[in-house]
Amino acid sequence: MGHIPLMAILKIARMGHPVLHQVAEPVTDLVDPEIAILVGDMIDTLDDAGGIGLAAPQVHVSKRVVIFFVPEERSGDEEEDSATNLTIMINPDIEPLSDETNLDWEACLSVPGLMGAVERYSHIKYTWLNLDGKQQEREAKGFHARAVQHECDHLDGKLYPMRMSDFTQFGFVEETNRNGDLMRLGREIEPENQMVEEV
Repeated sequence: MGHIPLMAILKIARMGHPVLHQVAEPVTDLVDPEIAILVGDMIDTLDDAGGIGLAAPQVHVSKRVVIFFVPEERSGDEEEDSATNLTIMINPDIEPLSDETNLDWEACLSVPGLMGAVERYSHIKYTWLNLDGKQQEREAKGFHARAVQHECDHLDGKLYPMRMSDFTQFGFVEETNRNGDLMRLGREIEPENQMVEEV
């Protein structure tokens, strides 16, 4: 019987660590067992952190790998904004399908305890490779589109505060959730449901 590697909970890089500001390298060898191990560790780490998405640079690996899901409570009425099972993306690419944008709250495992209002494209198409090397494609709107854009930003060395234009809409989760005037911008983000990454 072959040896089955144990998965691990990895340390999450926080804002200020240089790995979060690097452009991650594409994965060129999909059969490299290290990639499957990395993905397994990322899944364990995401589950432990209680988030909905995680990019490899957040666990100190500068590779273009993202995992995420859209929980039922964050899905909308449209098919493109429906709940999405855990998706493993290798070398993802995003294409906006319109110029329309929307402003909503985001939080991040690498920026713990804080949240901010970020403008994102409302309707996107994204493509990626799965672990079998097969190309996949989806359209996304609403929170689904926001989560994908947030996670893929990590692959280009960007954290959501770098996308913000109004820092009066940035603060600690507990304080901001108590501020009714600010929260009219969008729905509340509870600490345990942060977009953690994604959104």
